[in-house]
Amino acid sequence: MKFGFFYTLKEMQSIVVSNEILLERINTADAATIFNAIDQNRSHLGVWLPFVDFTKEIKDTEVFIQTVVENRVKSLNEVYTIWFKGDFAGLIGFYNTDRVNEKTEIGYWLISDKTGNGIIVKSCHILIGLAFEKMGMNRISIRCAVGNIASANVATRLGFIFEGIERSGERYHDLFFDLKVFSLLKGEVVTE
Repeated sequence: MKFGFFYTLKEMQSIVVSNEILLERINTADAATIFNAIDQNRSHLGVWLPFVDFTKEIKDTEVFIQTVVENRVKSLNEVYTIWFKGDFAGLIGFYNTDRVNEKTEIGYWLISDKTGNGIIVKSCHILIGLAFEKMGMNRISIRCAVGNIASANVATRLGFIFEGIERSGERYHDLFFDLKVFSLLKGEVVTE
């Protein structure tokens, strides 16, 4: 699989994924849109995403965004809003970026009425190119709860290798989810 990417990090305010999909660097002006999307999709998002229960008011979303903005240069973590046909669809980005070991993770979520359009696979495809070609990463991971078939299918479609189960890898209420861990190494990417 070839991952083409033609942007520099300074140009990363907007990423055109396709004619229908646009990624925009998250900023504080997005807080109301993101919070309203979470609030209206609690039953859909809350099945697998623990943060939904902690997002009770717009201030919670503002604090999340402010943390991302304040730490983006130091951490290399970046979050983008996803726009599909002009409508807000979800978030995608890098987290747990480790410059020393040249690795990062990609995380994502979509509101319910935007699923099934290939948005996440296409958007991840672009972020993979960015991570390997511009950020100097050697390894990208995707982790998802055991049972989250849609998210696991994204990793598989992108050519990630299933490594195993991270036992009790994510807390959810008073329980812990086991996580499937997938990875893709720079040397595994086919280029033309």
